[in-house]
Amino acid sequence: MTPRTQTILTVLGARPQFIKAAVVSRAFATRSRICEHIVHTGQHFDDSMSQVFFREMGIPEPRWNLGVSGLSHGAMTGRMLEGIEAILVAERPDMVLVYGDTTSTLAGALAAAKLGIPIAHVEAGLRSFNRAMPEEINRVLTDHAAQLLFAPTAAAVANLRREGFPGAAVHCVGDVMYDGCLAYGALAAERSTILRDLDLLGRPYVLATFHRQENTDDPNRLATIVRALAATALHVTVVVPLHPRTRRILANMPQIADPLARLRLSEPLGFFDMMVLERHARLIATDSGGVQKEAYFHGVPCVTLRHETEWVELVEIGANRLAPPEDERTVTETIRTMLDIDRSVFAGHAPFGDGRAAERIVDVIAEAG
Repeated sequence: MTPRTQTILTVLGARPQFIKAAVVSRAFATRSRICEHIVHTGQHFDDSMSQVFFREMGIPEPRWNLGVSGLSHGAMTGRMLEGIEAILVAERPDMVLVYGDTTSTLAGALAAAKLGIPIAHVEAGLRSFNRAMPEEINRVLTDHAAQLLFAPTAAAVANLRREGFPGAAVHCVGDVMYDGCLAYGALAAERSTILRDLDLLGRPYVLATFHRQENTDDPNRLATIVRALAATALHVTVVVPLHPRTRRILANMPQIADPLARLRLSEPLGFFDMMVLERHARLIATDSGGVQKEAYFHGVPCVTLRHETEWVELVEIGANRLAPPEDERTVTETIRTMLDIDRSVFAGHAPFGDGRAAERIVDVIAEAG
């Protein structure tokens, strides 16, 4: 009897998910008995935040694009849920695969759960323990809806164990973003011209990103971040690829126009350009979970512009330090301190696995089928 083909429906919507999906989709493509179809919710929709990743990383083109973006959390979740449900009813896949902690993640998980379709969650078990973060709600609810939980680290597994998940559901596979860093690093170095484009060749610089709602929707926190980075820029170039939403908010804050002018602003960047900028930075300051990890992959110190992080391992080994943007001096001094840390803190640790997470994920899914 010929084994049947499994159909996996992958739901994507945001920049970090495209990076993670690239290596997993490549692993799916090696299996003759697994067929993957991609739904793009449209959460990140413009070329700089979406299509560039599909082009650079060879992600299969989405079979469906829902075009849902720019709405409130509730409205986006509802419209995504409606669109994904219609696709699931028509296609009846064997499993729905979701990544991370975005609105798209939760919508995909809820749609599948309502229809009794098994769910696999990549990057399961992360916890900030801050229920005020929309991402925390998304990741907790998705974990509790899923049948396969792919944890990236031992700490994530421990979180799931404390919450009572059955052992057979939890798989410590490593981090798929580390897979991507290893798989695409040489190609990024070959193709990216970003250091030359931004006149950074041979120059020290700090790379900064900030886009989380808790920072961008609070004028005081956002001003604190900009002013702390501007103070840093008195001593070293500070490069800031701006998320489109962040740029729009900053345009309506004339009170920080002068400090903002001291920063080297750019448009959002593709994965290859961002990887090269991260690799050559002296320090990365960010509120992004993914960028925190990418800093570690490249051996670059990180300052996290938040009260907490899901990636507690990096704080514990000293590669990352929290700097809540409540006080300009505190953020500035934290950046200055981390610029001078002993890089030996990066040695002897492997919290994110060995670069074979995607292969393990596909093995488990194939066996489950």
